[in-house]
Amino acid sequence: MIKVENIDKIYGRFKAVDNVSFHIGKGEIVGLLGPNGAGKTTIMKILTGYHYPTHGTAILNGYSIYDDLLKVKESTGYLPEMAPLYDDLTVMEYLDFMADIRKVPKSRKKIEIDRVIQETGLGPVVYRSIGKLSKGYRQRTGLAQAIIHSPDILILDEPTTGLDPNQIIEIRKLICDIGKEKTVILSTHILQEVEAVCNRVLILNHGKIVAEGSPSEIREQVQKDDRFTIEVAGSVDAQALKNLEPVSEIISSEVQGGKTIIKISAQKGADTGALIFDWAVKNGCRLSALVPEQTSLEDIFRKLTNQTEV
Repeated sequence: MIKVENIDKIYGRFKAVDNVSFHIGKGEIVGLLGPNGAGKTTIMKILTGYHYPTHGTAILNGYSIYDDLLKVKESTGYLPEMAPLYDDLTVMEYLDFMADIRKVPKSRKKIEIDRVIQETGLGPVVYRSIGKLSKGYRQRTGLAQAIIHSPDILILDEPTTGLDPNQIIEIRKLICDIGKEKTVILSTHILQEVEAVCNRVLILNHGKIVAEGSPSEIREQVQKDDRFTIEVAGSVDAQALKNLEPVSEIISSEVQGGKTIIKISAQKGADTGALIFDWAVKNGCRLSALVPEQTSLEDIFRKLTNQTEV
C-alpha cells in the first residue's frame, strides 16, 4: 500500500530526510518514532503531496506521488499535527464542506457524515462552533475529516496531542479499528502509544531509519544480553554468581528487607535461570524471586537516538 524508495529531502544545506526506504502493507499500523527534528513530519508531508522529495520516490495505493498525485490524495486521509479547521463553522457545517471537497457522492454524504460523527464521538458537539470546542473535540473533528471519504490509507501526525487520558484511549481504539481494514501510518513521540497501537515501528534519528520492526523485534536487535533480578533470603555474596559461566556482569547488589536483591547480565540465550536455581540449591540459599528483565522501549529509544530524556 505504501512503498517508499530512497527518499531524501534537503532544505538548503540541511538534510531533513536521508535515504529513507520502507514498505507498509494493507492492514498494518506503523508508527514513526523519533525525537523532534528526526524527519517524521517531513516524510508525512512527502507522502501526502505537500512536499516533493529532493531524490527518491513514493507509491501509495499503486499511485506515484509524481505521476498520480491527485489519485494519491484521493486514496489518503491526512491529519496534520495542527488540524486545519474553520473556527466560524459548526462541526456539521465543516464536515459537510469537507465531504464536498472530498467528492463524497451526494447520495452517500449524510451516511458518511453520520458514520464519522459516531466513530469519532462528535455527537455532543455536532452543532457547536469549532472555535468553541475543547482541544480534544478539535482533534476528533480533524480526525473525522481525514476519514470522511473512507480512504485506503490514513496518515496521522501526533493524533493524540493535547487529549486527556480517556480521550487518548478512545482515539487509540478508533485507530486500531480503522487499521483492521486500512493502512495507517502515524508519527508520535509517545512510547506507550507505539506499544498500544502499532504493529511495526520505524525509529528515526537525524533523518535516517535506525531501527525497524515490531517492538519485540527491535528489542531483540538492540538488547545484546539477558538480564535478571534475583532475590535471595538473607545476606549473600553476589560476586559468587560471577563464577557461573553465562554471567557477564553483576550490575547491582543490595540488602533490603532481609533479602539480597541482585541484578545481573548474562550471555544472550544461555540457560541462565536454571543455572542460578542450581547455584542457590547448591549453596543453601533460599531463592524467593528470579525475574527476567526486558529492555523497555524507552531505553531502546534513548540508545538509538542518543537521548538522555524522552
